[in-house]
Amino acid sequence: MSKTAHFFLNLLFIAGSLTAVFSQNQKIKASSVSHFSIIADEFSGYDSFGYSYQIKNNVFSKTKDKEVFEYKNVSLGKINKVDLQNPLKIVLFYEDFNSVVLLDNQLNKVTEINFSLNNTPIVVSAIGMSTQNQLWIFNALNQQISLFDYLKNEYKTVSTPLIETIKYYQTDFNTFYWIDKKNNWFSCDIFGKTTALGKVADFDTIEIINNHQYLFSKANLLYFKDITSTNSNAFSEIEILEKSFDKFYYKDQILSIFTAKEITNYKIVTP
Repeated sequence: MSKTAHFFLNLLFIAGSLTAVFSQNQKIKASSVSHFSIIADEFSGYDSFGYSYQIKNNVFSKTKDKEVFEYKNVSLGKINKVDLQNPLKIVLFYEDFNSVVLLDNQLNKVTEINFSLNNTPIVVSAIGMSTQNQLWIFNALNQQISLFDYLKNEYKTVSTPLIETIKYYQTDFNTFYWIDKKNNWFSCDIFGKTTALGKVADFDTIEIINNHQYLFSKANLLYFKDITSTNSNAFSEIEILEKSFDKFYYKDQILSIFTAKEITNYKIVTP
């Protein structure tokens, strides 16, 4: 290759690198709106009524001002997942015992389901609340997404078998989202329609906002990404005060940063 060709190739490489750096360094200003101490091992989130949910020593609790509700179930072991989509019917998932517990708004047990006792063989590795008395389920035995009616005890498979291992999943009433180990992002609706949404950035932790936006952390920095952006490389750093954090939680433009001792809530407006 000639020296002239090398020169132009180097220029193209430098220009591309500068574009990537510029697109990755857009900023979103986060304004602190509240800050309080917390004694918990894990922060689970808020509901629309202003209650916060957390886990301490495997005891699940709900607090607001001086109100405290608690639920514990020693026989089922560790709580692996909390679903707060419906604060009147909270989902606790105990993966080691292949079981789920549904709680009412005062954390009283409404239903306990042991999937190992179901007529259809089910080993649950992902779960979430869906519509019409149904739960989203990922059955590790057949690698398929399913719906389980917990009132009728009916199980229905809605997806074809997944090819790659699930790295992260998140659900809403109508959609099961997942990211596989290659960082490919998919969705499946209650009718079984599966959609490839694209590839996500490399992340330490992530939270999906909708079918084209997500927040993620990497090396204790927090970012926002919209896959519909005209610049496919563009993502925006969210400026927060914490230099390190254990978890973040986003709902209704409020970003909650959880550390071992406190929670800071920020108001952010995503682009």
